[in-house]
Amino acid sequence: MVTETPTLRLYNTLTRGKETFVPIDPGNVRMYVCGPTVYDFAHIGNARPVIVFDVLYRLLRHLYPGPGTGIDGSRVTYVRNITDVDDKINARAARDFPGLPLNEAIRRVTETTAAQFEADVKALGCLPPTVQPRATENIDGMQTLIATLLQNRHAYEAGGEVLFDTASMPDYGRLSKRPLEDNQAGARVAVEAHKHHPADFVLWKQSSADEPGWESPWGRGRPGWHIECSAMSERYLGPVFDIHGGGLDLIFPHHENEIAQSRCAHGTPVMANVWLHNGFLQVEGQKMSKSLGNFVTINELLATEKFGGRKWPGEVLRLAMLMTHYREPIDFSVARLEEAAVNMEYYATFAAPGMKADPSPEFVSALADDLNSPRAVAELNRLWKEARANPSGQMQGPSSAAAMLAANLSLIGIDVEKYPRNWLQEQLRGTVKIDDEAIEAEVARRLAALNAKDFALADTIRADLLALGIQLMDYKDPATGERRTRWEVKR
Repeated sequence: MVTETPTLRLYNTLTRGKETFVPIDPGNVRMYVCGPTVYDFAHIGNARPVIVFDVLYRLLRHLYPGPGTGIDGSRVTYVRNITDVDDKINARAARDFPGLPLNEAIRRVTETTAAQFEADVKALGCLPPTVQPRATENIDGMQTLIATLLQNRHAYEAGGEVLFDTASMPDYGRLSKRPLEDNQAGARVAVEAHKHHPADFVLWKQSSADEPGWESPWGRGRPGWHIECSAMSERYLGPVFDIHGGGLDLIFPHHENEIAQSRCAHGTPVMANVWLHNGFLQVEGQKMSKSLGNFVTINELLATEKFGGRKWPGEVLRLAMLMTHYREPIDFSVARLEEAAVNMEYYATFAAPGMKADPSPEFVSALADDLNSPRAVAELNRLWKEARANPSGQMQGPSSAAAMLAANLSLIGIDVEKYPRNWLQEQLRGTVKIDDEAIEAEVARRLAALNAKDFALADTIRADLLALGIQLMDYKDPATGERRTRWEVKR
């Protein structure tokens, strides 16, 4: 059966509304997402945009299949940068490798941190982007942009720096909806007397002899933070492209300043047509902070027992993120991971990846509605319940619930064949926070099946609960003689 491709609608931060997505060129849908600054291992807050925009990348490839004019010959080009020149990197290099020349120490830090990032996001099920440029490989492009801004009188030299003149752009602040007079300089830019306006930001700054630097018309120096993304996005996607993504914290000053640089350099009304931003992340109801002791890296979640006393599979971490809509704040907790682990056990038990099915229309429609992942997860749960109620359905081909369940999971980057089966009972038995009402409902459903002589369904429900560490014990009511069941967590 041929199903109609759903219309993709996305919430655009630029317009503060949900809009129908219309690509500039359907043969090459272009997306840029701000990547990591590689001075430290990525934390779970960093994981959220990586997962969110990986899901969007997968959805775009599903909606725009086949060969195209993109960099890799497909119809979707996804660029996610690596920032490997930054004062935080310099400070970490000097701290960690005090006996090495700074440039060598910086190389050690960035290579180690970037490699760990790649391993971490791969374990979370993320595809590599089409292109992953490094800032240090795009210095020439940054200098060209800066020269153009100076020529167009949108930048000026002062105090040994080149700065963007925010007052030269009448609608500066359009993305963040902040009037220029309310804006303050970003955290990475000091307010100096040589600035024309406090919101003016650095495009190029001088480097001392012991700091990394490149020769330029403005002296030996290094780029400001914002110019990096403008140069890399232009190189691979052009002056105007379809989608720009990142965390909510990047709206101002980073994305606002990207827009200012790019638009004023190219004379375009926009830099990207659609701006997407994921919400903030808390840990157990608190802001993540090293001082609070709740700062957790992706690697620690995957490889150590720091969070909840156990190591967590990447599939569980990914699902836990997707159980909340990307624009909403998320409370990352042990209870949330345990809930995701229970769901993953059901998915892995009842999905049939060998059938090579298409995703269910309801699932694709949910994702096409501004990446409504909670609605998509509800469809996953509907399918595993349908597959469980009809075990023989696994033999009914690609249209079965079990086959579509596997296809849906694959679309959001969860490969059930890679999920470590029996992980839940091995790692969580006796420690999962039990939903008493849900267990009682399953027990009642099993009793109904037994009374109806549907012994296959009754056995399936018992097996499901046992897989979650829930043991059932049947007995007769001493007063009525009726069959009763009690349950306990198996220790």
